[in-house]
Amino acid sequence: MLASSIRIQRVSLGRYTTTGSCGLLNVCKKTWYSTKPAFEIKENETVINGKSFDKDEWTNVTPAILAKVNRQLHLQPKNPISIIRQLIESNFTDFKTFNEFSPVVTTKQNFDDLYIPKDHPSRTKSDNYYFNKDTVLRAHTSAHQLQGLASGENKFLISGDVYRRDEIDSSHYPVFHQIEGFFYLDNDLTKLQNELNRVQATETPNIELVDDTVIKPENPVQACHSSEASDLIAAHLKHNINTMIRNLFADEKDLKVRWIDAYFPFTSPSWEVEILYKGEWLEVLGCGVVNQKIMNGAGLDNKIGWAFGMGLERLAMVLFGIPDIRLFWSEDSRFIDQFTPGKINKFVPFSKFPPCIKDISFWLPEGEWHENDFCELIRGEAGDIVENVQLIDDFRHPKNNKRSLCYRINYRSMDRNVTNDEINEIQEKVRRVVQEQFKVELR
Repeated sequence: MLASSIRIQRVSLGRYTTTGSCGLLNVCKKTWYSTKPAFEIKENETVINGKSFDKDEWTNVTPAILAKVNRQLHLQPKNPISIIRQLIESNFTDFKTFNEFSPVVTTKQNFDDLYIPKDHPSRTKSDNYYFNKDTVLRAHTSAHQLQGLASGENKFLISGDVYRRDEIDSSHYPVFHQIEGFFYLDNDLTKLQNELNRVQATETPNIELVDDTVIKPENPVQACHSSEASDLIAAHLKHNINTMIRNLFADEKDLKVRWIDAYFPFTSPSWEVEILYKGEWLEVLGCGVVNQKIMNGAGLDNKIGWAFGMGLERLAMVLFGIPDIRLFWSEDSRFIDQFTPGKINKFVPFSKFPPCIKDISFWLPEGEWHENDFCELIRGEAGDIVENVQLIDDFRHPKNNKRSLCYRINYRSMDRNVTNDEINEIQEKVRRVVQEQFKVELR
């Protein structure tokens, strides 16, 4: 049986331990950087940072994820995530910064306030970490847009950790970091033109732009905006984004930037921005003209604005040459001491331990299969020792129509050798919990 109550408490030297039984949850010894309160998972409620949330049928937060909530890598000065954040902020020196909003938000903040449809797949339990049907770990920093607008600032940046259930590989992790930019101005053509003239006085040299986007029914100007106002605020957005990208990739001599049409519920028109980096197009961010309903909801009916959002891990992996996303969470001084605030330097690998590969195959029962839930269960059992999980066979029996899946799990520690006996023990736990949780028939 799973333990009914898991309590994580602070102890000396930045460590924490568990009290009570761990059952199958395997959360017995980790590192805790924060001095803030810890969390407790009880039978009927979850407590984190002094706040209690009743459990219900939506509850799916795990101890492994809750243990990350107070780590705040984006605020640790020598972590590459924080260095990238600070470099981005240096391009928006007159913007107010919000870096410490709680990641525990309401579903209204995370979805409804951004006009994400009720049936949108991004709301599912398989994509998110729910405390209950009304409370979730934020899936994006956009959950705080109305808080930013309520501050009275007309230009601000929001950064923080965000949480999404995802696959397991070297570039995906259930906790990552975003930064959000927001700017608005009076919806007045003269003021918009003057502001555009002001920012365009600053050149963006040595940048080759590919921007053949046009307004069309699939990516329209909002009916409440004139085409002239939308064009001016969009030009302001694009100049700021192009300048920031140029500065971030200052060492790329002949930088190419490509703008492509996109769709987001909270902006229209919307775009994604890509750069040609080392011969490949790399998506950097999404942006657009803010959905006027969001402005109106903040009492800013006569304003027009833009917003952008970008993931910090992807940029940091590219700029610092970091090959595995798990490294950002490393406690190893051989990693941490390589980096200096305000400076981008290439990561120097300090070890490469051999992998241990195990397969798991099973017949599925009737019903839906969500791979994100499978990966989340493996993370909960094995932790960061799992480097990647890959589906290697998907077979349907021709006679009984039963479906069989086979996954390959690559175990590899970043800081030590693992033994085959150790991995065999972990693999047996994984097999047992997969069987119990998903009612599969192991092969």
